[in-house]
Amino acid sequence: MAIGSFGDNGELFFEIQLVAVDGEKFSLAALLDTGFTDGWLAINTQDLDALRWPLLSAQVEMTTARGNARFDIHEGKIIIDETEITIPVHVGDEIPDTIMGS
Repeated sequence: MAIGSFGDNGELFFEIQLVAVDGEKFSLAALLDTGFTDGWLAINTQDLDALRWPLLSAQVEMTTARGNARFDIHEGKIIIDETEITIPVHVGDEIPDTIMGS
């Protein structure tokens, strides 16, 4: 079972690893967002450069807490709780934290 930790404002973070196409792994804390129910993971566009995950769909419109936004959907690999999985990842501008969906 994955173990999380609380942030300064009561947010819940989980340690995950992002796996780049070349196999390099990047560890980070991902924020659990219970309002993000349309996906597994969302990252900022700038983080995609090092990962080089392949594009699945471009400019998919979604409703967010900030209103409507467009995301590119990439096929990404992550490791959570020592298990590697391939998931669709929402990639967009102005995403302040890596977000895990519920």
